[in-house]
Amino acid sequence: MKGKKEIRNQIKSITNTQKITKAMEMVAVSKMRKTEYRMRAGRPYSDIIQNVINHVMAGSLEYKHSYLENRVVNRIGMIIVSTDRGLCGSLNTNLFKKSILKIEDWKKNNVLCDLILFGLKSFSFFSLYNENILSKKSNIGDHPILLELVSDVKIILKKYQNNEIDRIYIAYNKFHNKLLQYPTINQLLPLGNSKSKNSAIKTKKWDYLYEPESKLILNLLFERYIESQVYQSILENIASEQAARMVAMKTATDNSGNVIKDLQLIYNKVRQSNITQELTEIVAGASAVSVN
Repeated sequence: MKGKKEIRNQIKSITNTQKITKAMEMVAVSKMRKTEYRMRAGRPYSDIIQNVINHVMAGSLEYKHSYLENRVVNRIGMIIVSTDRGLCGSLNTNLFKKSILKIEDWKKNNVLCDLILFGLKSFSFFSLYNENILSKKSNIGDHPILLELVSDVKIILKKYQNNEIDRIYIAYNKFHNKLLQYPTINQLLPLGNSKSKNSAIKTKKWDYLYEPESKLILNLLFERYIESQVYQSILENIASEQAARMVAMKTATDNSGNVIKDLQLIYNKVRQSNITQELTEIVAGASAVSVN
């Protein structure tokens, strides 16, 4: 059995760890409120531009954009959004598992995959695999700047426009609430057909009148749509990261408290055992002296 000094040192060490995890929990709570606010503030724009795209695609477009072409799938592009730091539970692990299963399913059909990686953890993980990494970006922070992300997104978009990639997906953690974050994989390109609630729209041939011209406006609209979806996905992942870290640090703090209680109980037992042993030795010594 461990001595009292060893147990005291262990209790002191775990107490210091508990202070650290408690401080990290409080920091995560503060950051989560801010990141959740930014994430929810971005959802209306993302939803509205999605509705605009769906309504535009419901018509008979005179200008056929490459983002609308359904091709035979020979190569896939995937944007994977992870965290830069750990200590956020199984957030990244669940996302990577889902992404790997998707990639392996494509490989069974002889479909290869190119990757765009956001976050240091995704690069650390996927660098171990034989996947082609087109670009990686880390240190995104809690305040991502769209202009700094566009260059990486344009790499995979250019490959799609050159018919080097036939589909583009994005994988990230979608924020549901403080306790639930879901790994999600969405298709970015090609854009799917709109499901209009009005069945008459499906049969009626119509299109918008564009000023100055449809090519210019649709090119800009589709580019803004892709950028908004990528940016919103990153905001969702950042909010998920802080929520997962808050829960993980709270769990670590609670577990540290339980371990300290167990060690304190063991320490008291050892101390009581030592006292009992000392009393026994004193009584035995006194008995020996009295007999003599």
